[in-house]
Amino acid sequence: MQDNATEVTAAGIARLAGVGRAAVSNWRRRHPDFPKPVGGTETSPSFALTDVETWLREQGKLAEVPLRERVWQQLAGHPAGPGVALLHTGCALLLVHDRPTDWLELAAVSDEHLAQRLPAALDDVLDRRFGPRGERAVSLPDTGLLPSVPLLRGAAELAAELGARQTYEFLLGRHLDANPRQYTLTPAGPAQLMAALAGPARTVLDPACGTGALLRAVRDLSPEPDQRLYGQDSVPDLAALTALRLALGTPAAGGATVRTAAGDTLRADAFPDVRADAVLAHPPFNERNWGHDELAYDARWEYGFPARTESELAWIQHALARLRDGGTAVLLMPPAAASRRSGRRIRADLLRRGALRAVIALPAGSVPPNNIPLHLWVLRRPGAGTPPAPELLLVETTGGGPAGSGDGRDRLPWEQVQQAVLDAWRPFDRDGTIEELPGVARSVPVIELLDDEVDLAPARRLPPPAAGGGAEELAAVRTRLGDTLRLTADRAPDTPPAAQSPARWPQTTVGELARAGAVLLRTAAAASGPATGGSAGAPVLTDHDVLAGTAPSGSPQGGDEEAVLVEAGDVVVPLAGGGAVVRVVDEATAGAALGRGLTLLRPDRAALDPWFLAGFLRGTANNRQASSFASTATRLDVRRLQLPRLPLADQRRYGERFRALAGFEDALRQAARLGEQLVRGLHDGLTDGTLGPE
Repeated sequence: MQDNATEVTAAGIARLAGVGRAAVSNWRRRHPDFPKPVGGTETSPSFALTDVETWLREQGKLAEVPLRERVWQQLAGHPAGPGVALLHTGCALLLVHDRPTDWLELAAVSDEHLAQRLPAALDDVLDRRFGPRGERAVSLPDTGLLPSVPLLRGAAELAAELGARQTYEFLLGRHLDANPRQYTLTPAGPAQLMAALAGPARTVLDPACGTGALLRAVRDLSPEPDQRLYGQDSVPDLAALTALRLALGTPAAGGATVRTAAGDTLRADAFPDVRADAVLAHPPFNERNWGHDELAYDARWEYGFPARTESELAWIQHALARLRDGGTAVLLMPPAAASRRSGRRIRADLLRRGALRAVIALPAGSVPPNNIPLHLWVLRRPGAGTPPAPELLLVETTGGGPAGSGDGRDRLPWEQVQQAVLDAWRPFDRDGTIEELPGVARSVPVIELLDDEVDLAPARRLPPPAAGGGAEELAAVRTRLGDTLRLTADRAPDTPPAAQSPARWPQTTVGELARAGAVLLRTAAAASGPATGGSAGAPVLTDHDVLAGTAPSGSPQGGDEEAVLVEAGDVVVPLAGGGAVVRVVDEATAGAALGRGLTLLRPDRAALDPWFLAGFLRGTANNRQASSFASTATRLDVRRLQLPRLPLADQRRYGERFRALAGFEDALRQAARLGEQLVRGLHDGLTDGTLGPE
């Protein structure tokens, strides 16, 4: 009965059955016995999960719901909402984590008895972990646990397979992916970089903790046995979820102490007496209602009272106020904070007193909002009698000129960005200065920055080197361009003779081939089965890489769900872009993780030639009939793509022709890149005086 309280949308049904949403709509129209809606709206109805499972199984469309998918659907369709479901699940998983035998005893009763007995057991665990009720951010809502019992049983079963922490990370990650606009997220790569810049720390504070990514990164990087982790967020649910997330990553005895609080940090600081070794934060940007009128005489404004438009500088000074002498703070900042005139006096005082140690420009797309290249500010609280640092480190990693000029597509892989930043920071932190790396890093004398603007944007002080790298390199680029153009001409395909009449082959679809086992379909969100593997350190093949024909450039985003790893011979299809490009994975790309927005097709080589499959999937008419159109984008339903039924020998003949076309296309792309590099290098060389006009 309680399982029926869990509802699932048409999109959830499609995920359960491994089909597109259009198939679910067809089932509703064609099958009178399809389950009736139990909620939602007329345009977006929801259905009882158990009714849907039963119907799918009776129709032979579902052998068994994977445990992960069942638990996720129970959480997403919880009658009190996914926020309450995540809180209940996190508390239950903490009981499973800390006292597994207690959970087994409690779970051996009916749902009604478990719902009655569980609150006392959960409160006891929460008291031991986070302090008594009233002092902790994690408390059970007064909604009752009975609707959550099937979910909690499923989560405990999944924890027996994956572990309690991994189970919670999976469910939380799915929830965040499903609701990206509700949260300000800090991706795993930038979070790890910020933790590395802060260094080992026993006491850590995040005053804008969100979902706890920064505190988790510090804990994973330097798990001190007696570490103390503090977090505060204005959203109570996030403060509670962060506490549970951190606690599930630490042992019940002898692990880190976790304390989180809900509230407005600037107006109502929950930890005024904390003196942290490190403060990390991704604060809200461009807030005018941050407390300017109420906080004019606050003791935290050691470096000047921030203007109403300078909320970020209020967060900077809050972080410094919560550090011990010599402690380090690392904050994500909008690039405007480095140069706005209204903040120049505070920036100047931060420089004069040696509190600001580095400003690091990240590539656009590293952290939301993805169209802006955010900055990292590294600060250190000056100790009594410590002389001010004479230089400031500036690092530019955007890889393409002034901040804000790139779109995030042409940036370095994240591992290279992180290594470049740390290679500059570590010697600077040790010696107070570094040798200049042209266009990348420079330690600038503070006196040079204390002008009327106090502009700290790295791009202003680190002009990139000429794109061509000098006359000799430009000559080498020109030689390569000539070779590539000749190769392109050689690879230009001959036009085959026209057929006497259009071929009328019997057709099949990718969906039919998948059901027959001739093709295995995988997406980045469906990480189970033979298409998955360990993802540690694997670069991510993004939709842009496929469209541009470049090497995998994405970075892993963390989480405990395994990635889908591509193999040589796989066919990768972008879901957006109208099917203009389909890529056959080669040996150089094999082992990369499949990125979002891509579908992987792994053909059975005994039945399908990969190049034959890829070539026919690119047909214009084929893509047109398999695409759906929104107001601003085209979405491809891969299962509807068609290809002819041909013997394997004929497939290979077509496959060789498609492979040759792909080689010609690659040569064209390479020629375009070299031509662009040559033109840009000549322009830069002529304008900066390194090349003459003769």
